Amino acid sequence: MTRALAGVTVVVTRPAAQASSFAALVTQAGATPILFPAIEIEPIELDDAARARLAPDGFDWTVYTSANAVAPSLRQLPPPTRTRVAAIGRGTARALAARGIAVDAVPTTTAESEGLLALPPFLDVRGASILIVKGAGGRSLLHDELIRRGATVACAEVYRRVRATPAPAALAELKRASESEGLIVAATSTEVLSALLELAPGAQLPRLRDASLLVPGGRVAAAARAHGWRGPVIVAPGAEDSVMIEALAPAAGGASGST
Repeated sequence: MTRALAGVTVVVTRPAAQASSFAALVTQAGATPILFPAIEIEPIELDDAARARLAPDGFDWTVYTSANAVAPSLRQLPPPTRTRVAAIGRGTARALAARGIAVDAVPTTTAESEGLLALPPFLDVRGASILIVKGAGGRSLLHDELIRRGATVACAEVYRRVRATPAPAALAELKRASESEGLIVAATSTEVLSALLELAPGAQLPRLRDASLLVPGGRVAAAARAHGWRGPVIVAPGAEDSVMIEALAPAAGGASGST
């Protein structure tokens, strides 16, 4: 899709430490990226008791819910060697593989809890012990459904999402862009979208919600509409950089592929 987005501006809301690769793809496609991180990732320190209780090899399965969970968990917990490992999303699987950890299960339908729960190994988990490595808060669907299916479940919360503090210049740049045509905002989760709208409220940027919005999956799209997003919503099948940028190709010609 070389130069397919010429003349388009894309707001990149990923955390600052994770934004460069997507911004580079945006540039390669001919668009102009605006770096406007809505959240930052902070590690959560586990105490000694938690580190002993949450050692992955004490469980039948260890599920990593995002790439953000990989580094802070491996810094504090022993690497999994005997437990079977599941990753929600191909990006999470790659982060684990880069650290020499074999992944036994990755959702094929959607990079969300629902995709993992649909995999055969997780349909009947009666008597299984499962560790979920995740961020603080967020959805409880995976935890609750695994328990309902008969598993014993523990959670290792190894990072938290915190709202970023934008520089005044970045906020001014976003305001200018929101008042022009050809703006696309990329938000990779409901948390990112909520933080963005708190940082750029309608009173300050009244036209931002009229821009096109790029999101991964229908759940984030529905949250956008609930937040009052008025512009076209482009739904990508996942939150990976390459998947998100490929979903933008129709945006060069209008609202095709949007909801």
